[in-house]
Amino acid sequence: MIKSGVTAPKGYRASGVACGLKKNGDMDLAMVVSDRTSVAAGIFTSNIVKGHSLKWTAQKIKSGIARAVIINSGCANACLGERGDADASSMAAFASDIIGCEPELVLLGSTGVIGFPLDMEKIKTGIKKAFDLLSCEGGNLASKAIMTTDTFPKEASKTFIIGDKTVTIGGMAKGSGMIHPNMATMISTITTDAAITAELLEKALKTAADRSFNRISVDGDTSVCDQVVILANGMAENDPVEKEGPEYDTFLSALIEVSEMLAKMLAKDGEGATKLIEIRVKNCKDRESANLILSAIAKSPLVKTAIFGQDANWGRIFTAAGYSGAKFDPDKVDISLGDLLVCKNGTGLCFDEKKAADILKEDEIIISLDFKDGDIDDRMWTCDLSLDYVRINGSYRS
Repeated sequence: MIKSGVTAPKGYRASGVACGLKKNGDMDLAMVVSDRTSVAAGIFTSNIVKGHSLKWTAQKIKSGIARAVIINSGCANACLGERGDADASSMAAFASDIIGCEPELVLLGSTGVIGFPLDMEKIKTGIKKAFDLLSCEGGNLASKAIMTTDTFPKEASKTFIIGDKTVTIGGMAKGSGMIHPNMATMISTITTDAAITAELLEKALKTAADRSFNRISVDGDTSVCDQVVILANGMAENDPVEKEGPEYDTFLSALIEVSEMLAKMLAKDGEGATKLIEIRVKNCKDRESANLILSAIAKSPLVKTAIFGQDANWGRIFTAAGYSGAKFDPDKVDISLGDLLVCKNGTGLCFDEKKAADILKEDEIIISLDFKDGDIDDRMWTCDLSLDYVRINGSYRS
């Protein structure tokens, strides 16, 4: 095994273990620990209903520092009243005793079925086991342990230079269903060995999230446990990034790249998905209009089923844009599937159906709309809607 994902930067160890939360016996608890207390930031679901592990993390990360992240799959620890809060606190306290830090420095995440309590004896056994197995090569195991309906683990990393020091950002994410913008659309942990202030780390994370995690949609749902947290332990020994400028821009660019890689993997692995769809809008009059149009198309069951069926029914795309709430002149709009123009100035063309079918057979498809009404370009990633989506979500608890 090689260092990957969250263990790619210096000073991080990780592990993934099975503690019995999942009925199938798969790994279900991940631990990520920094060798030193790190600067930390996070973004959390906009859903009013929030899981107890997430609430713990959202409160504790306000300090701007953290040492470890523990995530369990197989149980969401959500909608359980005082017991859920108590279990989250107990989980952090138990882990902190083993790691050797304050409970407030242990961030938590839980994912799985809502309304069922954590089996704390299994959790504690898992934490002990995970701590004993921590290693600099454990990132891949951690990424597997946080999976629920995911079909593959999701990791990314980027190495770059700040000043004369080599800096790395690494990350892992899970998510396959209940994915839509509003932050955070999934659970993700990102690590870096960069030295950077808490204020700039938070600013960079929000900017990167808006460019990546807030640009994916699978089914229009926003879960109660969704979060992304980032730790920066400074072990690259670069001069601390304390103000915006070239060094901050370099860090931000790398963070966006890692976040976009993870986001595209999440969209591609949508429950039952067979295709990754990138929706592009060009020359919109403002960013709000672009976002409304992208969101409507990405959520449209008719668009997503047409792509699954390899049907070049571009009218569904145009229709979704039209009911999005954005204002535009439909008589100016061009629509393309890949490099094939199917609609020009709001009027359908006699296009090559065979070429369209060939484009829609690909694993990755680009849909483009040109509104000729401004200078705003944007994009969003989604996936097709297949028969398996219904099967998977119709039996999620069984």
